[in-house]
This record gives sequence, C-alpha cells and structure tokens, in this order.
Amino acid sequence: TGPDYGLDAVMGGAAEDSGLPHAAPLNAFCEAICGHDATAAAAAREAVVTAMGREAMVDAAAVIAAFNAYPRMADATGIPLEEAKAAATAEMRAELGLEAFNRRSV
Repeated sequence: TGPDYGLDAVMGGAAEDSGLPHAAPLNAFCEAICGHDATAAAAAREAVVTAMGREAMVDAAAVIAAFNAYPRMADATGIPLEEAKAAATAEMRAELGLEAFNRRSV
C-alpha cells in the first residue's frame, strides 16, 4: 500500500510505533483474544468500536480468527510454504524472527 510499518512492534515493540492507524486498540484486541482473556477482550472490543466503529471491530475479529486458524491448519497438514511466497516474504520473516518457530526449513 505504500506506507512503512514498524514490523518490530509485532514482536514486542510498542504498538503505537508501528505506524498502523489505531494500533493500540487493535493490538489490545488481538492480545486479549489470543490470550483467552474474556474480560480484557470485552474491554478491547469496546475500545475498537469507539475508535473505529462496530463494522471495523467485526472485521478485526474476523482477521484475528483467520490468522489464528490458517497457519495452524497448514502446519497440521504439512502444507509447505510455496517457493514464490518464501522468496517474497524472506526479508519480513527474518525481521520478525519467524524462522525460530519453524521446525522445518522454508
């Protein structure tokens, strides 16, 4: 899309430093859902609604669900990362340190 985003914020940096609009409430929403914290999720859900609207909150919830499900499904079935995608994402995966989570080489 053109904007530069601080990917280091994804792996423990400050969400506000990512360059993503509304990063703080979106990050809190994701963390609460992935952390299985219903109380925090309810508060974060309302913060996203306040900042961005109900439709955006539903979209964010759908993205969180999809990102949680798709990689797990691929990993469980042994679907490898295609060579073109591996090449296109090599720099980003290195910056995020994602290979530390990979049991097989890409």
